[in-house]
Parts: sequence; C-alpha cells; structure tokens
Amino acid sequence: MIVKTKPFDGQKPGTSGLRKKVTVFQQPHYAENFIQSVFDALTGFAGKALVLGGDGRFYNKEVIQIAIRMAAANGFGKVIVGQDGLLSTPATSNIIRKYQAFGGFILSASHNPGGPDGDFGIKYNSSNGGPAPEKLTDAIYANTKKISQYKIEDGADVDLARIGTIQMGAMAVEVIDPVTDYQILMEQLFDFDVIAQMIKGGFTLRFDAMSAITGPYAHAILEKTLGTAAGSVVNGTPLPDFGGHHPDPNLVYAKDLYDLMMSPAAPDFGAASDGDGDRNLIIGKGVFVTPSDSVAMLAANAHLAEAYAKGLAGVARSMPTSAALDRVAAAKRLDCYETPTGWKFFGNLLDAGRITICGEESAGTGSNHVREKDGLWAVLLWLNIVAKRKLSVKEIVEGHWREFGRNYYSRHDYEEVDAEAANKLMADLRAQFPKLKGAKAAGGVIATADDFEYLDPVDGSVSKSQGIRLIFEDGSRIIYRLSGTGTAGATLRLYIDKFENKQLGLETQSALATLIKYADDVAQIKSRTGRKGPTVIT
Repeated sequence: MIVKTKPFDGQKPGTSGLRKKVTVFQQPHYAENFIQSVFDALTGFAGKALVLGGDGRFYNKEVIQIAIRMAAANGFGKVIVGQDGLLSTPATSNIIRKYQAFGGFILSASHNPGGPDGDFGIKYNSSNGGPAPEKLTDAIYANTKKISQYKIEDGADVDLARIGTIQMGAMAVEVIDPVTDYQILMEQLFDFDVIAQMIKGGFTLRFDAMSAITGPYAHAILEKTLGTAAGSVVNGTPLPDFGGHHPDPNLVYAKDLYDLMMSPAAPDFGAASDGDGDRNLIIGKGVFVTPSDSVAMLAANAHLAEAYAKGLAGVARSMPTSAALDRVAAAKRLDCYETPTGWKFFGNLLDAGRITICGEESAGTGSNHVREKDGLWAVLLWLNIVAKRKLSVKEIVEGHWREFGRNYYSRHDYEEVDAEAANKLMADLRAQFPKLKGAKAAGGVIATADDFEYLDPVDGSVSKSQGIRLIFEDGSRIIYRLSGTGTAGATLRLYIDKFENKQLGLETQSALATLIKYADDVAQIKSRTGRKGPTVIT
C-alpha cells in the first residue's frame, strides 16, 4: 500500500539518529516518514534481512509494528525482531553482524527519559553493526525534505510475545529471544568460570538496570549464569517510563547506587547501565571509577580476559575524554587515536583492525566484538579483571594511578539552555582564539586554542568544529562542546582535564577548581546561560 505524505521536520540525524519527544513521533505519518526516508537512501536490500528492536520505552511497540509492515512493503526478505520488541543497542549490533543482516533499526532515545511525555528515537545501523556513516545520514536527512509517499503493508500486528517465524506477504518475521545471542558472545569473550568462582567465594555486587533494557540481560547473565544472589539486579524489568527514573548512569541519576557503595553496607562491586544498554557506571566499594579512567584501566588489564589475551591492536578515545588512556597506550606502545564524539568514528578504526578497545567520557566503552558501546560488556570485563587479579576495585584504581599517574577529570553539563545563547557563546569563544593562545591563565600557559578537526585515517573524511579546546603547556585541557543528545534547547558541556603524578588522593572538584573558574570566566557560562551552576557534574 502506498500512502501519500509530505516533507517533515526531520532533524539532521547523526550517530543518534532522529530523536524527538514522543508526542512528535505520535503525529500522523511522522515515524513512517522517517523510516521511508531511510529505506529510500538504501540500495541493494531486496530480499535481505533487517534487524528490529528497542529499549522498551513508551511507543516502542507501536513503531516496531510500523517498521515491520514497512520493511515488508519495501521488499526486505526477512525481519529479525527481539521478543516483545526488545533488544539492547549492543545486542542489536551483534545480531546484525552474526546473521549478516543488511542493517537494523534501534528504537531508543538512549539515556533520555521515557513515558508519554518523554523522548523517543529511531537510529539506523549499517551492515557492520554500527551507526550509519555521515554520507548515509546526510542522504536520509535530504529525503525527509522531499518525501511524498511511503510504502506499508496493510495487515494485523505481529505477535511479538511468541518466539518463532511467521510470514507477512513475501517477508519472514522471526521473533527471537533478545538475550541468547548476546550471552553466547559474552561467554566467548570472558572467563565465566573464574568470575563464577569468585562470586561463589562470597563476592557481592549490585547492578542497577534503571528499569531499562539491560534488566533481562543482567538477570540472565549475572544472576542465573554467574550465580550472584537473587536481588543483585535491581530495577530489572524494562518499563515504558523507566519507572519514573532518568535512565542515565551517572552520579545524579544513580545516586542510590552511589550512596550504597559509599556506605558500610556496600557490596564489593556496583554498576549500572542506561536506557538502551550501551553506557555503564562502575563503582567499587568506596570508589567511583570515572568513565575516562575506566576505559584506561580496562585497556591496561584487558589481557586478563580470554578475548584480549594476545594483546590489543590499538586504542581510541573521543576528544573530550581524559588523556588517561593515552598514558596506558604510551606505556604499552599502542597506537592511540583521538576522535570526535560519536561511535561511527570508532567503527571505522575497528573495521580497519587499527584498534581493539575504545571509549568515551560519556560512560561508553566497547571493543571490536560489536560496533556499539556496550554497558554490560564493560561490567563483565571489570568482573573478569577483579577475579583474575584478586584485588578490589579500589585497589586496582589506586594501583593504576601509582603506575600511570592520575588525570583529574570532570564534566559539567548545562542542560536545556537557550540554543541561541549557547551558539553565541561558542561563536564568541572562537573569536577569542588569537588572544587566548599563549596567554597565562589558571596557573599555566595556553599552548593551543582551537576547534577540534579530525582527519579520519581510514576513509580520509574530515570532521570540523568538533569542540573548542584550550590546551595548556602541562597538558591540562578545557573543552567546550554542544551536545546533540537532548530534545529541548541545547546542552552545553564543559570538560576539565588535569594530569597529576604526585598528589593522587585529592577531591576531584577541588583539584580542578582553578581551571573550572577560569573556564567559566573565559566563556561567561553562568551569565550567558542564566544558570547558577551545572545541571549535572560527573
């Protein structure tokens, strides 16, 4: 069936695809228009397989049914969909790769709130299992501006609760268990016997799934297979509104977990994951592991897990992530790449075999096992390392700092600020570059003042204006960047990074206080945004 339609407000999709309020997606033809705009940008998919799944947020089931009927009408030969429409982002990437699907849709707004008044999103992943490249997302965006019709089968909804295969016209619809293939992959990467033995010996943990997608995976792997006590996984049932939680694993929205891990009643290990399962939070008894430190420590110890025992090809971090990973790479003589924010840049390096482990300061870490960041993977690698080293998380963290030094690091988020004011702030900072370079400030001299530009060593593409950097002669950094993950206003992010190899036990915000003050003074963040302080500090 062909339905006439009109061009629509399709925001230019990047790695996060199209992300809007639920009420926007509920407008007539809105989801259909975007899905058709994706299909119209693709070629050669006739008779091929498409993977579908989402994080279970409000409106997930409705859009899954729309996507199935549209895939059939557009000529796909098969749709592979998670039971009840559920698949985590890393699990979707794995299924695309394992079954050599043409690509897949992930229905999620990641770590953003859900519910009728919350956010929704659709992201297309390519045949490598990773986010669509920029050339494709540009084509999709162009299609949203000229779309005039979409194709959709007219028929009953598919029973997503029943595992098995049915036909929709010429297309097969296979409903699969969302956990099985992912668990098989994790068992290939890690020594489950060693982890299980540690747990059997009395090791305790708490995993907060934040009423989001990783609950079923954590119940199956952590409790049923590895043997953690019943109740170790909390908020483990995916809910359309995430139980009223904001499913972002940081110290604000996972405060209950943080408070527990800092208390006398703390288990040995604490972790959380986000709405779609690609981010992670790691907290040991009495110590929070920053995401930037986590990727560095995972890289330093990855050889203790079976999949990485032969060493790493190289490592990569996003530009705003602290330089802690660089110090590990230098010590191990590994190539270390600094990329813009966005997993597609890591995907190119992974596909080319240049790196094995990569990560972002925004709580995303991953490896060459899939082409997305993977929250539960990070948790399992940490558990593998703890089990092999027979040390606590705190002992591993403090030992790492003694060996490599410590990068004091923090991110300050100013969420939902006026977009015009945020853009003007960034433009005015760029205008200051000539006078900032060489200036004496915050106890040091600014060696570099620029807007980060990346030349992709794999495909030769250039990505400009990726974040304003003030880099001091001692390696300290102040970075300003606008994030595209929100659906209202703009999110201004300020990153502060300072290396220290002597005073390792300082409180982070105190250690960075001089740089933080200078960063606000230069950009006039508080006066321009009208905020007294950041919305979130991590």
